[in-house]
Amino acid sequence: MPIEPKLQPMISSPSFMKVRAILAKLLSCACLMVWSTSVFAWDAAGHQVVGSIADQLLSANSQQQIAQILGYDLKTAGPWLDCVKSVQKKDDGSFQYTVDPQYEPPCTPFANDHARMEDYAKRNWFDCRYPPQGTDRGCHQTYHFSDVAVQRDRFDRNFQGTNDHDVVAAINAAIAVLVDRPAPLPFSIIDKKEALFLIAHLLGDLHQPLHVSAAYLDKNGNFVDPDVNHTIDPSTDTAGGNFITDTAVSANIKSFHIADWDSIPADLEANPVASPELMKLARLVPPDSGRIEDWSVVWATDTVVVAHAAFSGVQFAPDPKGRGWIVSFTNGRDVYMNGADDLKRNQLAKAGARLAELLNAIWP
Repeated sequence: MPIEPKLQPMISSPSFMKVRAILAKLLSCACLMVWSTSVFAWDAAGHQVVGSIADQLLSANSQQQIAQILGYDLKTAGPWLDCVKSVQKKDDGSFQYTVDPQYEPPCTPFANDHARMEDYAKRNWFDCRYPPQGTDRGCHQTYHFSDVAVQRDRFDRNFQGTNDHDVVAAINAAIAVLVDRPAPLPFSIIDKKEALFLIAHLLGDLHQPLHVSAAYLDKNGNFVDPDVNHTIDPSTDTAGGNFITDTAVSANIKSFHIADWDSIPADLEANPVASPELMKLARLVPPDSGRIEDWSVVWATDTVVVAHAAFSGVQFAPDPKGRGWIVSFTNGRDVYMNGADDLKRNQLAKAGARLAELLNAIWP
């Protein structure tokens, strides 16, 4: 979920940074809550489903390399990068993984790996942090998403909402390490095991529409375009839908991003494995060509286009109870969510297929 301090941010005004700092503070508890309920299943079950699909599509060489380097299958490895969110910076400057039984189940396979998580968080904490008025949440939180305006039809570094430490950049940094090149700044990825943890997770994030595409809204809930004036007005930033509330959701966290789009269909949440239906969809995903370093942009572009459907059939109005907006559904929430579930199945299948394709290209 978006918590977004930045290194030399493309959007660097103090007011924008203040808004992002407030967002990070508001969502600091939500980051830990992603494990507690199926509402946030994309962070656990969703990543397990993506990994499970990929596990079945790996070449024999890829399987061998992953087993030797990672020590986990991709289904198990998928949630690792969200487990790192349990690492907190203490007042004395040290970093500590805090075990909370309520949030821990997807992280239990890594019970002996907390030192690596602490070290990863420490190395990736500071380099794209906002100035001191920003809350101290860590640079690595920003690797999970980008915020391209939903009006766009592709991912492009010239667009507002992208930066050099977003999900596309993070995937390419991990690819660099897997092909024996150093990760570019601001990323610190010390070995191929860490790179595989990133790849296993971020390919899932790249296919969640609201992790790549964002709505920017005026005070009345109308879409605005940040690329017209080549800047983002902080008052229009929905933070990938986290400032949009779905009042019909029964869970404690009601953000449009988390409650409506980080969730996966209930049957997959209950049994997070590659179903025959998903494997059929995954095998229909067309192969890619060209340099593997270009694939993340191609895939992000696909997700930007898919996101048009996520923002179709919805309307937004100012939230009378506070900052942000409330979503309503043109044809009713049930109709919208049924369509969303179909879209999510396709996105999960594509994510799993492309994760396997990428690793098979590295280790043919």
